[in-house]
Amino acid sequence: MNINNLPDNPYLLLTPGPLSTSKTVKATMLQDWCTWDDDYKNLVEEVRSRLIRLATQRPEQYTTVLMQGSGTFSVEAMIGTAVPRNGKLLVLTNGAYGNRIIQIARYYKIDTVALDSGELDPPDLEKLEKTLAGDPEITHVAVVHCETTTGMLNPIEAVGRTVKKFGKTYLVDTMSSFGGVPMDVADLEIDFCVSSANKCIQGVPGFCFVIAKRAELLKCEGNARSLSLDLFDQWKAMEVDKGKWRYTSPTHVVRAFYQAMQELEEEGGISKRHARYIENHRILVDGMRALGFKTLLPDAYQSPIITSFYSPEGKKYDFRSFYNRLKQKGFVIYPGKVSKMSAFRIGNIGHVFPDDMRRLIEAVEKSMFWND
Repeated sequence: MNINNLPDNPYLLLTPGPLSTSKTVKATMLQDWCTWDDDYKNLVEEVRSRLIRLATQRPEQYTTVLMQGSGTFSVEAMIGTAVPRNGKLLVLTNGAYGNRIIQIARYYKIDTVALDSGELDPPDLEKLEKTLAGDPEITHVAVVHCETTTGMLNPIEAVGRTVKKFGKTYLVDTMSSFGGVPMDVADLEIDFCVSSANKCIQGVPGFCFVIAKRAELLKCEGNARSLSLDLFDQWKAMEVDKGKWRYTSPTHVVRAFYQAMQELEEEGGISKRHARYIENHRILVDGMRALGFKTLLPDAYQSPIITSFYSPEGKKYDFRSFYNRLKQKGFVIYPGKVSKMSAFRIGNIGHVFPDDMRRLIEAVEKSMFWND
């Protein structure tokens, strides 16, 4: 197969996922796979093993469960399986994705405490400690690592120290950071974390995954309130019949993800990919600031995953017009998600490189119609 014969995308996706992928990742989806075949099942097992090795240097303590669906499916599977019916969940939230964890928990009628620090501030660690000290019924604590509402990188190490000081189970949504920000889940004392195929490992949408501490997952049998999102049963099926999913798996997406993992390794691993994302972010922010744009977050809170900018002041500015002009020039950006101010977001992840960000800055300058 000559991948050069594959058409180029008309634009780069500068979003937090789905994101732009390599031609070689896309090309792997041209073959069909059988879910029962040993070739495919061995591939699934290799994906599971590699994910654990990416997550920690203590792989014997952890296991991986693959789940059909978008990233939210894995978040719901984690919450609905890890938290027992008599459990109580504390959620640290500072954006839409922390709020989604709260929404999921309340759907399951889980007793839930929300500590909301607002969209522009990190979690309040002092308030977390006071809440845990004052409410011994809390059994689990959840937080989002990279809150892509704004692009904030939350301090999961500091949160984890407090969580474990009080002996609670620690759940982390690493959806937009896993594979792109160095971390060791064992060092961070994370019991469960989640991510998706179409994020920093640079695969395509279609499945998500949970990295779970074995000892904690083994406590979860019978907890699930959903058949298809029963994390324990999904794991048990994969363990017993190596590589077999309980229900039809997204075969093409899994194969593309395997290729994406190969390309992550060829790039030099997570540390090298993180360095590329940081450089993408630096070029973006320096260039946008030179054009007069202001970042929503202080630099100290900012992740290299996605960056929020205040909308330009002036009556002529309209996001949709700005978006369409950039799209015509080969770039797709994201609208803002913060609730109390006008902003837009630009992602730095995916098969995107520093020269792409330099071209973006040129395109933005040519698209600033409100200055005409």
